[in-house]
Amino acid sequence: MSIDSQSNPNQEELRKREAEAEAMRQKIMMALLDSTARQRLANVRLVKPDLAQAVENYLVSAASSGRLNHALSDEELKRILISIQTPKKDFKINRI
Repeated sequence: MSIDSQSNPNQEELRKREAEAEAMRQKIMMALLDSTARQRLANVRLVKPDLAQAVENYLVSAASSGRLNHALSDEELKRILISIQTPKKDFKINRI
Protein backbone atom coordinates (compact mmCIF):
# COMPACT_ATOMS: atom_id res chain seq x y z
CA MET A 1 0.00 0.00 0.00
CA SER A 2 1.19 3.45 -0.77
CA ILE A 3 1.05 6.39 1.57
CA ASP A 4 -1.48 8.17 -0.67
CA SER A 5 -4.02 5.36 -0.38
CA GLN A 6 -3.71 5.39 3.42
CA SER A 7 -4.11 9.15 3.78
CA ASN A 8 -7.01 9.40 1.32
CA PRO A 9 -9.61 7.74 3.62
CA ASN A 10 -8.44 9.94 6.49
CA GLN A 11 -8.84 13.05 4.36
CA GLU A 12 -12.30 11.95 3.26
CA GLU A 13 -13.28 11.28 6.85
CA LEU A 14 -11.94 14.68 7.88
CA ARG A 15 -13.93 16.41 5.12
CA LYS A 16 -17.03 14.50 6.15
CA ARG A 17 -16.60 15.57 9.79
CA GLU A 18 -16.07 19.19 8.75
CA ALA A 19 -19.21 19.10 6.60
CA GLU A 20 -21.22 17.61 9.47
CA ALA A 21 -19.88 20.24 11.86
CA GLU A 22 -20.77 23.02 9.43
CA ALA A 23 -24.27 21.62 8.95
CA MET A 24 -24.75 21.48 12.73
CA ARG A 25 -23.45 25.04 13.06
CA GLN A 26 -25.92 26.26 10.41
CA LYS A 27 -28.75 24.47 12.21
CA ILE A 28 -27.81 26.18 15.46
CA MET A 29 -27.68 29.57 13.71
CA MET A 30 -31.15 28.95 12.29
CA ALA A 31 -32.43 28.48 15.84
CA LEU A 32 -30.50 31.38 17.38
CA LEU A 33 -31.15 34.12 14.79
CA ASP A 34 -34.28 35.45 13.15
CA SER A 35 -34.34 35.86 9.37
CA THR A 36 -33.05 39.46 9.23
CA ALA A 37 -30.25 38.69 11.66
CA ARG A 38 -29.24 35.61 9.60
CA GLN A 39 -29.16 37.78 6.47
CA ARG A 40 -26.99 40.37 8.22
CA LEU A 41 -24.58 37.68 9.41
CA ALA A 42 -24.40 36.30 5.86
CA ASN A 43 -23.56 39.78 4.57
CA VAL A 44 -20.89 40.20 7.23
CA ARG A 45 -19.45 36.81 6.25
CA LEU A 46 -18.96 38.05 2.68
CA VAL A 47 -16.97 41.08 3.82
CA LYS A 48 -15.32 39.90 7.05
CA PRO A 49 -15.38 36.12 7.39
CA ASP A 50 -13.26 36.20 10.56
CA LEU A 51 -15.74 38.53 12.30
CA ALA A 52 -18.67 36.31 11.26
CA GLN A 53 -16.83 33.27 12.62
CA ALA A 54 -16.16 35.07 15.92
CA VAL A 55 -19.84 36.02 16.24
CA GLU A 56 -20.93 32.46 15.50
CA ASN A 57 -18.50 31.10 18.10
CA TYR A 58 -19.82 33.61 20.64
CA LEU A 59 -23.45 32.71 19.90
CA VAL A 60 -22.82 28.97 20.10
CA SER A 61 -20.99 29.31 23.41
CA ALA A 62 -23.67 31.64 24.81
CA ALA A 63 -26.43 29.23 23.81
CA SER A 64 -24.63 26.19 25.19
CA SER A 65 -24.02 27.90 28.53
CA GLY A 66 -27.65 28.98 28.81
CA ARG A 67 -27.09 32.72 28.46
CA LEU A 68 -29.03 32.81 25.20
CA ASN A 69 -32.50 31.30 25.27
CA HIS A 70 -34.34 33.14 22.49
CA ALA A 71 -33.85 34.00 18.83
CA LEU A 72 -31.85 37.19 18.42
CA SER A 73 -33.26 40.07 16.41
CA ASP A 74 -31.28 42.13 13.95
CA GLU A 75 -30.80 44.92 16.51
CA GLU A 76 -29.40 42.49 19.08
CA LEU A 77 -27.04 41.04 16.48
CA LYS A 78 -25.86 44.56 15.60
CA ARG A 79 -24.96 45.17 19.25
CA ILE A 80 -23.02 41.89 19.38
CA LEU A 81 -21.18 42.74 16.14
CA ILE A 82 -20.18 46.15 17.53
CA SER A 83 -18.99 44.67 20.81
CA ILE A 84 -16.92 41.93 19.14
CA GLN A 85 -15.46 44.05 16.36
CA THR A 86 -12.03 45.46 17.10
CA PRO A 87 -11.86 49.24 16.95
CA LYS A 88 -10.28 50.83 13.93
CA LYS A 89 -7.05 52.68 14.35
CA ASP A 90 -7.27 56.33 13.43
CA PHE A 91 -4.31 58.09 11.94
CA LYS A 92 -4.00 61.82 12.18
CA ILE A 93 -1.49 63.74 10.11
CA ASN A 94 -0.67 67.26 11.17
CA ARG A 95 0.74 69.52 8.49
CA ILE A 96 2.94 72.39 9.47
